[in-house]
Amino acid sequence: MIVVGSGIAASRLSPDDVGLQLLENGIATAGGLVALILALGPVSGAHLNPVVTLADRVLGGTTNRDAIAYVLAQIGGACAGAIIANLMFDLPAVTLATRTRSSSGLWLGEVVAAFGLILVILGVVRAGRATVAAFAVGSYIGAAYWFTSSTGFANPAVTIGRTLTDTFTGIAPSSAPAFVVAQVVGALAAVALARYLFPGIPAADLVVPHEGPSPSETEEAP
Repeated sequence: MIVVGSGIAASRLSPDDVGLQLLENGIATAGGLVALILALGPVSGAHLNPVVTLADRVLGGTTNRDAIAYVLAQIGGACAGAIIANLMFDLPAVTLATRTRSSSGLWLGEVVAAFGLILVILGVVRAGRATVAAFAVGSYIGAAYWFTSSTGFANPAVTIGRTLTDTFTGIAPSSAPAFVVAQVVGALAAVALARYLFPGIPAADLVVPHEGPSPSETEEAP
């Protein structure tokens, strides 16, 4: 909702300046991400992103059952957010995006974006500074809007959600699968590097901490 909504607002407020649109979109996304992580971190570890959940699973911080529950919630939430953003700005609830984002440079940009995101999370948590993870992640994503060729999607769920809006932040459904693959590749590469950088550290020490029950321990949605 934050990504799509701020993208629509930016395109309307600054219709003749794409750079300014991206700046407005990036600032809103970074700020919103910090707020969401701070609010939801104590509940679920702020699993807002399937590649974060994937990293957590590979490192032994969650189970297959919980990982699947998280990913389904993430995708459902991203799609609902895109729909609500469309409706807030008096657009059709769903309009499939027509903006093609397909090239080797963009795919590499997504590998880099996801790689950096996971490395930032694992590095901050490993350093014992989980309390500042929200600010580190928000800052990184805000920067990735600018230093990656793809504008740093770095999130398969958000990528899928953005196929439902034919606006500034949209991505054509045909372009989404390659973005998701690139994001997964980047995340797995970051996990591999984290294991090298932090040898002998138990996997559980590298995951995003949370205080609440796991999805399998409650009937409520994660």
